[in-house]
Amino acid sequence: MKYTEEFRDARRVKELAADLCQITKNPWVIMEICGGQTHSFMHYGIDQLLPPQVELVHGPGCPVCVTPLEMIDKAIALASDPNFILASFGDMLRVPGSKGDLFSVRAAGGAVKVVYSPLDAVQLARQNPDKQVVFFAIGFETTTPPNALSIIQAEALGLKNFSLLVSQVRVPQAMEAILSSPANRVQGFLAAGHVCAIMGYWEYPPIAAKYHVPIAVTGFEPVDLLLGLIDVVKMLEAGETGVVNSYSRAVTEAGNQPAQAAIQRVFQPADRTWRGIGTIPMSGFSLRPEYAQYDAEKRFDIGHIQTREAEVCIAGKILQGVMKPPQCPAFGKECTPENPLGAPMVSNEGACSAYYRYRKGS
Repeated sequence: MKYTEEFRDARRVKELAADLCQITKNPWVIMEICGGQTHSFMHYGIDQLLPPQVELVHGPGCPVCVTPLEMIDKAIALASDPNFILASFGDMLRVPGSKGDLFSVRAAGGAVKVVYSPLDAVQLARQNPDKQVVFFAIGFETTTPPNALSIIQAEALGLKNFSLLVSQVRVPQAMEAILSSPANRVQGFLAAGHVCAIMGYWEYPPIAAKYHVPIAVTGFEPVDLLLGLIDVVKMLEAGETGVVNSYSRAVTEAGNQPAQAAIQRVFQPADRTWRGIGTIPMSGFSLRPEYAQYDAEKRFDIGHIQTREAEVCIAGKILQGVMKPPQCPAFGKECTPENPLGAPMVSNEGACSAYYRYRKGS
């Protein structure tokens, strides 16, 4: 706590909120990319302190939410096979597939193991040589380096029973997809500080210049979020575009070079499907051809999986900032954290779960 107290200081938060109100003269729509930022805004009540001219919309930066339905169904198919152990982070277990979820598979006896690191999955493969161990490799650029390291370690150990089910996605390409959409309302962005701590923010200036938007890199504490908003609003009010690093204590323009080198060694850019959004060109990573023996989709017969989304769920529109959770007719009714129709209701970073938890009655 001692490292975060100053960034949660109530007096400082009120001062910054007052500063934001003072400088805001016009209506602006600003998107926070990361679902963790969405939850912080609501958990700390920061959204209630904003001037009425500032509207926050919530982006697709929730790794659980954007993992495509077919990948959930493929994970379920593998986990249901007695010859496999499916290793996953815990927040994936309740994400609905076409017919059930990984939690249900585990309850029925499937070998679904919750791990805290992909390296734990490598250890599972060493301990279970008679099983194929597949790690469900989801997430943005923050999770890509440890997933790359798991492949490097498995190769060094000579493991033949370890592979990744890859659903890695990238932030800059998602931002471009949002900005180029005819339905776009976003005029400025708060970029995710943890992603930029890995990748830097050198990819963002061309986006800001192309679409004439300001972007502020920021963190997740109340002070961080308000500093980022102030930087974005200042640029909007002045008619300026560009990128500001409002999170310099954790982020540099170049980012973490060793982590980027690990990514480049194992992965290559690839088209990726985003749940509720569709395919975004070069918006993800896939394993390089030299690591194809670790690619679960290539190794195992799961390419035939068919999918079916819940028709009433508007998760795709929510993830693009076009609509908000309370506008969904199923929100809090047919769709709850106990019985989710879409991933944003069950994920710890999902916008629907944030509204359900913090703003359900408002």
